[in-house]
Amino acid sequence: MARRRALVAEVGQAVRRMGAQSVVTSQIVAARFGLHPTDLEVLDHIYLGRDLMPTDLARRTGLSPGSVTAVLDRLVRAGYIERQPDAGDRRRVRVRVVPKAIAPIKATYAPIQRRMLRLWSTYSLDELRTIHDFLRRSTDLAVASAAAIQRQPRAKTGQRRRRGPRPLVGAAERS
Repeated sequence: MARRRALVAEVGQAVRRMGAQSVVTSQIVAARFGLHPTDLEVLDHIYLGRDLMPTDLARRTGLSPGSVTAVLDRLVRAGYIERQPDAGDRRRVRVRVVPKAIAPIKATYAPIQRRMLRLWSTYSLDELRTIHDFLRRSTDLAVASAAAIQRQPRAKTGQRRRRGPRPLVGAAERS
């Protein structure tokens, strides 16, 4: 039982380290393209989802609808995405990436992705199923937790909140 608790704690530490490094990597890539890290991550959600509505993004990320709108406005201005009326309901809007615009971002991530795919290919089919289940369930829990935090009143810290997206090169934070 003690070994299980220790291993669960080790997994927790490894996930935190992976998450922190993911944030730092996103920050570095986002800064390279003049984006805020949150904008880059939402852009990835749009890319992965192919054809999403803003409400889908709020649900997938845990961001508030207002935050999603602000991110989408910035991504449209930067030329990375476009808004299009929904074919079935013209009152709705769908967002899509502009493939030519995201090509340089994809090229930046390509070497990392190739190395990761080689690493993941070393696992057995059963191990990959377990890893996939772990990642999917952990991510779903993280999204639900982010949404719950968004619904809470802001903490009073005595610090003024910065306005606008400014890359925080080297910082391991996500807003």
